[in-house]
Parts: sequence; C-alpha cells; structure tokens
Amino acid sequence: MNKTHWLYVFLFLVSSAALSAPTEEIIIENHVFSPAKLSIPAGQKVRLLVVNKDASPEEFESYELNREKVIAGHSKAVVFIGPLEPGTYPFFGEFNPKTAQGVIEVVAE
Repeated sequence: MNKTHWLYVFLFLVSSAALSAPTEEIIIENHVFSPAKLSIPAGQKVRLLVVNKDASPEEFESYELNREKVIAGHSKAVVFIGPLEPGTYPFFGEFNPKTAQGVIEVVAE
C-alpha cells in the first residue's frame, strides 16, 4: 500500500471508533447546562452532543478535560471526551460562568 492508502485506512479506523462512542446529551437553556451532573463510565470514550437552545452563543469549557468549544445560538456541537480515569471533571460556560456550570462524574464499572 502507498501512503495515501494507509491514510485512508487510518482515517476509517479513527472515524469508526468515534462513531461507536456512546452519546450523551447536554442542553444549554437559559444559560444553564442540563443535566448539570453527568455520569459516564471510566476508560471509555464518550461523544457529548451539546445543544444550545439559547439565542446567544455559549462556550463549553473545561480545564480538567482540556476542552473548549463555542456553540452558536440555536445550534449543536459535538465534543469527544475520554477515556478518563474515575473522578470529577467540572465544566462551565465561559460567557455565563455564574449560571452555566456542570460536572462530569467518571465512575469505575
């Protein structure tokens, strides 16, 4: 195989792994994340679908998860996290940090 073929194989494998990740949904409404606490299993990649029902943009940000994503008003975005060790990983909305707060609890199975 040449380099191009290997690249396609790699991209297929990465895409397949991402598609097989379980999806959890977080909704932003009235500048609040819901659910504010989300539990996921340790050691597993998770696809977060962040739905912003507000007219204004909000940012899903977490220093502990090393993630930062702006979600435009009335739109959706995907954020992949994990696999993670058991623990608590806070996140917040940078545009409304007093109200848009949440935590992802990673639990051992």
